[in-house]
Amino acid sequence: MNRWLRMLRHGWFDAGDARRFLDAEALDRLGERVRHSESGHGGEIRICIEGRLPLSYLWRGARARERAIMMFGKLRVWDTEANNGVLIYLLLAEHAIEIVCDRAIARAVPQAQWDALAARLGAALKQGRVEPGLAEAIDAVDTLLRTHFARSAGGMRDNELPDRPLQC
Repeated sequence: MNRWLRMLRHGWFDAGDARRFLDAEALDRLGERVRHSESGHGGEIRICIEGRLPLSYLWRGARARERAIMMFGKLRVWDTEANNGVLIYLLLAEHAIEIVCDRAIARAVPQAQWDALAARLGAALKQGRVEPGLAEAIDAVDTLLRTHFARSAGGMRDNELPDRPLQC
């Protein structure tokens, strides 16, 4: 897509669009789903939903993946004690989904599994099923984290990241 058309497309979206796709109750339900998931494994799940890319990203032709990696750092998902944070990033203007995981998870789970999960979430998003798609993604990440980072019986840990999805 040429730069000007892409900028026009992004011009139709803003932070308010992220709020229109998911209301406060939906965010609470998803946050509770993340909290419940994290009670069974040692990982941290963070969700970020953006309406559009900043103009500087569009001007230089940056992709959603670059923004997701930047948000991974900005939201401190990389800063978990066990290096097992996962960011689920949605860019509404492009129906783009990126899943960025920290070092410990990247060593345990092949990239192909993350790509398949992102494709399933992308299909749900294109159908307008934002909340159900995110719920399915949380459940899929939960399964992977329980497989590779299961919590020991009675094991307690701090909740290092907010559970409620962030809309920007």
